[in-house]
Amino acid sequence: MSEKIKVILPGKSKKEYERGISVSDILKDVDSRLIDDAVAARINGEIADLSKILDGDSEIEILTFDSEDGRKVFWHSTSHVMAQAVQDLFPEVKLAIGPSIEQGFYYDFDKNEPFTPDDLEKIENKMEQIIKADHPFKRIELSKENAIELFSKRKEKYKLELISEIPEEQVILYQHDNFVDLCRGPHLPSTGRIKAFKLVNVAGAYWRGKERNPMLQRIYGISYPDSKQLEDQLKRIEEIKKRDHRRLGRELDLFGIYRESGPGLVVWHPKGALLRRIIEEFWIKKHYQNDYELIYSPHIARLKLWEISGHTDFYQDNMYAPMKIEEEDYQIKPMNCPYHILVYKSKIRSYRDLPLKWAELGTVYRYERSGVLHGLMRVRGFTQDDAHIFCRPDQLEEEVLRLLDFTFYMLKSFGFDQYDIFLSTRPEKAIGEIGDWEKATAALRESMEKRGLDFEVDEGGGAFYGPKIDIKIKDLLGRPWQCTTIQFDFNLAHRFDLSFVAQDGKEHRPFLIHRALLGSLERFFGVLIEHYAGAFPLWLSPVQIRIMPITDEQNPYSAEIKNRLQKEGFRAEVDDRNEKINYKISEAEREKIPYMFIVGKREVQSKSVSVRRHKQGDLGQFDLDEIIAKLEQEVENKNIQ
Repeated sequence: MSEKIKVILPGKSKKEYERGISVSDILKDVDSRLIDDAVAARINGEIADLSKILDGDSEIEILTFDSEDGRKVFWHSTSHVMAQAVQDLFPEVKLAIGPSIEQGFYYDFDKNEPFTPDDLEKIENKMEQIIKADHPFKRIELSKENAIELFSKRKEKYKLELISEIPEEQVILYQHDNFVDLCRGPHLPSTGRIKAFKLVNVAGAYWRGKERNPMLQRIYGISYPDSKQLEDQLKRIEEIKKRDHRRLGRELDLFGIYRESGPGLVVWHPKGALLRRIIEEFWIKKHYQNDYELIYSPHIARLKLWEISGHTDFYQDNMYAPMKIEEEDYQIKPMNCPYHILVYKSKIRSYRDLPLKWAELGTVYRYERSGVLHGLMRVRGFTQDDAHIFCRPDQLEEEVLRLLDFTFYMLKSFGFDQYDIFLSTRPEKAIGEIGDWEKATAALRESMEKRGLDFEVDEGGGAFYGPKIDIKIKDLLGRPWQCTTIQFDFNLAHRFDLSFVAQDGKEHRPFLIHRALLGSLERFFGVLIEHYAGAFPLWLSPVQIRIMPITDEQNPYSAEIKNRLQKEGFRAEVDDRNEKINYKISEAEREKIPYMFIVGKREVQSKSVSVRRHKQGDLGQFDLDEIIAKLEQEVENKNIQ
């Protein structure tokens, strides 16, 4: 056997090395400057420590903090440092899990007393000591038996539970200093690579997300290779807090979730309900213009319907318990689709009838554990922006093209023009004919290519019942939110035995496309609040214009303006309280009213208004007809400020 191995280096150059060389030694040979930036390596497609020994021909890619996988390694390593600091300070604490997440990391701890702000400060100080000591991260392989013995001595019951579920006889641990954790890795070369970090908050979390399990304490943190990046992220976190839809929902009096009615169930207050109605009316109008017909369906159905659809087999954990009505089981609906299918099956369909496009703002109910509920983003009852398209195979591409055009028109109307787009293809276990999968996937792919869209292919990431397109919108802070889904479904078409009579006089199976453009109205509403920080564009704002007379003498003219504006279709109100004008302006700014019309003696005499814009200040004096025309144009164009 040759002692030399061939290594494909970053940049695709090739070189021979002695068998048994480490990745870090190769880096020193190729470019020592990479050592400071490298956090891990991808070796033949697998992510590994820089200390990894090569025993065969290999292709190496170096991962830095600038890559997604590199950040995961960096943040997961920091979670281990935090866990050591916690156990050094609180030896009685038991460890659960500590993964990296989208923006940082967390670790779950079993501790009798809650962590306090003072505790977090102590933990940070201890972490500083651990980092300064620059302990190397060491990968250890142990037999399952020895790992059980190790964690039994430490009375780490959560680790023992995890080990019991590992099928392999060998388990992987990582050690730095005197701290050992069950972990597949990889990790940074040493703790000293962590240059800047911050523990940001503590929350409760059930072990493994199940309510019957113990409640743990979850400490969240962030870390970076330099202090500038940390400062930028802390500013971003503050901005996220300012935009939190739960806080703004209370301040702007938009919605509430009440203990008396139950968690995850949204009550829309008048202003929030008005904004929701504006969204719904726009949605309905545009669906009619795009050849959809609307359907309304009940909130419950016989349980048998959900057995036919397969929801009782595949979706039971997300469904509520059936209810008895006249000795028969009924189910509150988790989906709208079976109802739309019943309408399709209500009569014989011809190829001439297709495509059929039926849409519904249908409220559905899904069981979400209390630990994952989050304002409007994760609820138990929500209204799905739902539609189903029944079409012939030869209509597939055209319908997907129309769907994409419709999707981006709708999203841009609400101010979203940045997206992450994914095409998910056939998984290993799937139903339906391979030929149908290929047609459907090709239609999705070719439609996106024709529209010049950048998208990622998630090979094997489709549902078992069909391929799909997922579109995530990005808000003003660049955060992605799941929104649009275009999903083929071979399962329901088969289960309900859907057919149409083709030109040959025979029955053929139609293609069924599920699609949601906005997703759920609740989540979309929450994203809108955070995207605009509650300062909605004119066409969406519940109150578009507030008229403010300076003294009582201007009240009659202010009432005239309000009547005129309402006749023109604007949502306007008069603030005729006996308060100083600066106070009224301050209140309107706090309530994020887009436009303020200030009315004094001069405005009454000239039949004009002085106009202020939220956050922009004074725009000057306008003739009433002039400003109305300007605002009408802004509403028509959906101008996004």
